[in-house]
Amino acid sequence: MAFSKKTHHQDPYQGAYPPTAGVPAARPQQQVALAKRRQQLKAGISHAVGFVVVIWAIFIINAFVFANNLNYFGIHPWDTSTLWHIITAPLLHGSWEHLIGNTSIGVVCAFLIGWSGKRVFWEVTIISTIVAGAFQWLFGGIGSTHIGASGVIFGWLTYLVIRGIFNRSLSQILVGLALVFYYGGVFYGVLPSEPGISWQGHLGGAIGGFIAGACITSDDPPELKLRRAQRKQQQLRR
Repeated sequence: MAFSKKTHHQDPYQGAYPPTAGVPAARPQQQVALAKRRQQLKAGISHAVGFVVVIWAIFIINAFVFANNLNYFGIHPWDTSTLWHIITAPLLHGSWEHLIGNTSIGVVCAFLIGWSGKRVFWEVTIISTIVAGAFQWLFGGIGSTHIGASGVIFGWLTYLVIRGIFNRSLSQILVGLALVFYYGGVFYGVLPSEPGISWQGHLGGAIGGFIAGACITSDDPPELKLRRAQRKQQQLRR
């Protein structure tokens, strides 16, 4: 009985897709860069969407379920029993206008910082939240209640504006200049203005964002990280 014999042909592309006619094959470096950009885009979108979903969901629940009684979890200056409300106050908003105003700027900032990664986003957010909340608690005026994400947003915006100066990133410097051009007038909010506006939180958030931009290193460009590592090695050899 005769048996058919299978012949195995070697795949000239070794499992890779053959290049499309007329289109040059992407280099490995280009493929890595493209994959990184996609990952950064996904991270930016997820952080921006997460920010919007959280503050809108809490606002709706607070307004329609708790009749705005959750506003108690805002910051009450010099009330030590509610000092921990520094964490909860940014999640609360007093009106639709308040919510929409913070959403319009916050979603852009959350996307741009989220683009750099989860660690950077949370470092900037935590520093801005603590410093903004501390300023509201210390200087907000006894008997008042401070709510809203604007302090954190001022921290995000300040970080984005000045970060490129500290990590010597041309792309981040250009982003900062664009934000100053588009949102520059917002920074007048760090000054005392109309009643009901927590300028203390704005000022504290801006200071927190500056501290984050000057201190954190998790989003430094690879070239800067390499130079710092080389300097450390040289110092150890001395």
